[in-house]
Amino acid sequence: MKTWIAAAILTCAMTACHSPEATVWKLYYLGGQSNMDGYGDVTDLPETLQEPLPGIMIFHGNTSPDGTEPDGNGVWAELRPGHGAGFSSDGTINSHSEQFGIELSFAERMRQLDPGANIALIKYSRGGTSIDAEAAGQFGAWDPDDPTGTGVNQYDHFLATIRLATAVQDIDGDGHPDLLVPSGIVWMQGESDGAYSEAIARRYEANLEQLIDLVRAALRVDDLPAVIGRISDSGQDDDGRVWDHGDIVRAAQAAFVEKDPRAALVTSTDSYGYSDPWHYDSNGYLDLGRRFADALAELERRASTPRE
Repeated sequence: MKTWIAAAILTCAMTACHSPEATVWKLYYLGGQSNMDGYGDVTDLPETLQEPLPGIMIFHGNTSPDGTEPDGNGVWAELRPGHGAGFSSDGTINSHSEQFGIELSFAERMRQLDPGANIALIKYSRGGTSIDAEAAGQFGAWDPDDPTGTGVNQYDHFLATIRLATAVQDIDGDGHPDLLVPSGIVWMQGESDGAYSEAIARRYEANLEQLIDLVRAALRVDDLPAVIGRISDSGQDDDGRVWDHGDIVRAAQAAFVEKDPRAALVTSTDSYGYSDPWHYDSNGYLDLGRRFADALAELERRASTPRE
């Protein structure tokens, strides 16, 4: 049933009812766990990213635990600092935090790569979440076929976010309809699936493949490009490994990308500093956003290059 819903939830806003007057926006989905949430300090931002970014809109869905009614509430607004960990929205007002994630440098870089494009972001991520339901812990899981019986999980909250975001006909409030064109998926997650058991970690490739396919289905583009951030390890644990089975997840991410011609892996995370054992420092998030943008642009370039 969830698979069917994912393929059917997008509303007239995604097509703007095919209005010839619609403004076209390239739409990107940002998802995952805490390193997608973002723990960069707003005070560390360069001057170019300290103010709202004109012409770039974001709908940041409110997060909820598994087993609760789907939420996903948000408000389309011009992108600005504060969409990191601690952000929340009640569907009317966005409450910005003192943290940022990859969204700022990602959008800035996408604008540099395609200066004439209108860029729209939908962000829904939740710290600590796994794909595998057996690794959900206290944070939650994305498994659309969750066998634990909770009924509602992160996948449902993601669907709610997409439904609410795409129900808006005029995302920038200029009085004209908007056409949202799904253009890419950015996924930063996998640490929690590498923290529990070898068996869970070895299921990650199949779990990731299923989830990315369903995100593509929710956005109604079967070959939508997807960029995956490779998980890394700070080593800040007694045994030198925060994610005991992280190497298995890393290999699974690489295997998924190898098999999917419309996917790419960003590996720069190995070089980042950390603000704590789990999260990158501010410079890491800034670099990661740019790398994601470059990887998506490369996938787009390959798709548009005629085969010999």
